[in-house]
Amino acid sequence: MIRVKNLWKKYNSHAVLKGLDLEVSRGETVVILGRSGVGKSVLLRQLIGIDKPDRGTIEIEGKLISSLTGSDLYLATRHMGMLFQASALFDSMNVFDNTAFYLNEHGDPETGKKLPQKEVKARVKKALEMVGLADTQAIMPADLSGGMRKRAAIARLIVYHPRILLYDEPTTGLDPITSMQINELIVQIQNELNATSIVVTHDICSAFHVGNRIALHHDGKIAYITSKEEFPHINDPLVQAFLKNAIPEVNQNS
Repeated sequence: MIRVKNLWKKYNSHAVLKGLDLEVSRGETVVILGRSGVGKSVLLRQLIGIDKPDRGTIEIEGKLISSLTGSDLYLATRHMGMLFQASALFDSMNVFDNTAFYLNEHGDPETGKKLPQKEVKARVKKALEMVGLADTQAIMPADLSGGMRKRAAIARLIVYHPRILLYDEPTTGLDPITSMQINELIVQIQNELNATSIVVTHDICSAFHVGNRIALHHDGKIAYITSKEEFPHINDPLVQAFLKNAIPEVNQNS
């Protein structure tokens, strides 16, 4: 489904990805853990084609994304969607127009044909209901709470039913209760869309709630990837130190 091989990326003289390998199977959710600033978001940008690797390959659904540009890249990635860390809602558009943006710009991703407004409205309504924002269509982003902005961004992501979902730090900046609501929403979306998802985060609680497998991003590579049941038992100081720093209260009480 998703195969990343020997991926390298640097900015100026700073190497961020250093020969990273990753495989994600259809229908699973892989969570990539790592400290802030280690390149997790850079990997997502490579996967969706916003940025290009210096070396290595990215193959998604049999297509070599890393070598495509222009309309070929769009056609290969039109079934992908990404939730950006800061939500990236358009400030000048209300919730309805933000959610409808993809459909109005690109039409149906399956056919490429423009959708009638009646269909757009129906899809937007369903997406907003799914994230618990049914009565917010006329509200501007500035008038939403942080959690509501995140959910509005998720509605914009799922309105066109992408097969591959990329989440960049979905719970960052949210309180614990709102974070858990977002986690529950990610699981719900995964079940309803039967999508393939990659979630990058440093939130260990979120990782264990939403993931099927958990990977640790360290020094530009995937140091470990295994089931969430096995991950805490990896006998490596690198993993144990990450777990200790991520949930110190658990270790203090153990």
